[in-house]
Amino acid sequence: MGAAAVEDEIVALGGALPASVRLGTSSWSFPGWAGIVYDRSTTPAILARHGLAAYARHPVLRTVGVDRTFYAPLSASALGEYAAAVPESFRFVVKAPGGCTSPWIEDAAGRRQPNPSFLDPVWAAAEAVGPYVEGLGPRAGALVFQFVPLGEPHTREPSRFAERLGAFLAALPRGPVYAVELRDRDLLCPEYEQALSGAPAVHCVNVHPRMPPVCDQRRLVAGAEPGRPLVVRWMLHAGLRYEQARARYEPFSRLVDEDPESRAALAELCVEQALRGREVLVIANNKAEGSAPLTLCKLAGAIRDRLPRR
Repeated sequence: MGAAAVEDEIVALGGALPASVRLGTSSWSFPGWAGIVYDRSTTPAILARHGLAAYARHPVLRTVGVDRTFYAPLSASALGEYAAAVPESFRFVVKAPGGCTSPWIEDAAGRRQPNPSFLDPVWAAAEAVGPYVEGLGPRAGALVFQFVPLGEPHTREPSRFAERLGAFLAALPRGPVYAVELRDRDLLCPEYEQALSGAPAVHCVNVHPRMPPVCDQRRLVAGAEPGRPLVVRWMLHAGLRYEQARARYEPFSRLVDEDPESRAALAELCVEQALRGREVLVIANNKAEGSAPLTLCKLAGAIRDRLPRR
């Protein structure tokens, strides 16, 4: 498995990005990326096991999302294998297991039951933080706590959720970068901002139909300390569900529904924060526009065009 031969323009794009700006995709195991990221088409299973080293040779792709950890924790040794496949400057954006961000679990009959691990810092430290730190070491970029849509029981009193979130984050081990990704816009209250700043943690700016536009989330990251990175996840095109987007965009080899408004807003945000001295980590999903690597090449161009002339 090797890296695709990319055009000189893409090589130049990678060279034009500041070292602090890292763009990457959600996972890397997509056969449709042959000729874009990989030099051949093969199975998702082979790419999942052997494709990361080739992925990391793409001049624009300097980070990657590890999403499978949302469904089941990965061991430190498994994450260590990922770290060994990439350069020292590469970073991983890892999802914490959903066991600590969902208030319910389903029993064998599919009935929802209360989840005893929801916002349990002891469980999260053992199942998420420990393996993440031990396995990835200096290549750890951010550990993302993505919450499922919590709905009316939580959104009717967002300050109570923020208080519990703040206590959870404050009890986690210090050192890693923690990012919080929400799916309920009503939870973006002043108390939520206070919970992040007191932890410390960052808001994960996310492009998703359930969330406000990037420009409306900008205030949540505008005043963050330079020592904390900007974390962005560009997930899903407006008006689509994940299943619809998958059916519309497979095999993820071309851009189908471009989103120039989100691209421009993200480029401006990335340049603004990079010039403030912050590290920038941007993850894009195939379901944002049709092909995550091509989405990121377009974003890289928009970032380059907004950088001050040297």
